[in-house]
Amino acid sequence: MQIIENPTDRKVLMPMMPNYFGDMVKAVVDIERKIIGVDAELHADIEQTLLGQGSSQYDLWGINLYPEMEGEDFIEFDSMINIRPGQGNRSRDVQDADTRQRIIDTVNYLLPC
Repeated sequence: MQIIENPTDRKVLMPMMPNYFGDMVKAVVDIERKIIGVDAELHADIEQTLLGQGSSQYDLWGINLYPEMEGEDFIEFDSMINIRPGQGNRSRDVQDADTRQRIIDTVNYLLPC
């Protein structure tokens, strides 16, 4: 597992792909602290690490990254940790457009093309 706090080339994800899923890397984005945890079997594992480092549950969202893809195909909004009826998110997807955009902005800042 790795926590990305500063802009890093997306190529850093390539060696992580075979660790668990072959073509993707699981990630959790803290949209408030603007950091990303990557490379674990479960989003919940990354989530627990970030919570232990001071993140708030409210700000953590699970995504999948596809390092060999470009544009919209690079990020997939799909994680069990995203199911939060209390925050109005009743799906594994991130339903709120503003939250999705904050995730995209954080990912594009920390993992530029």
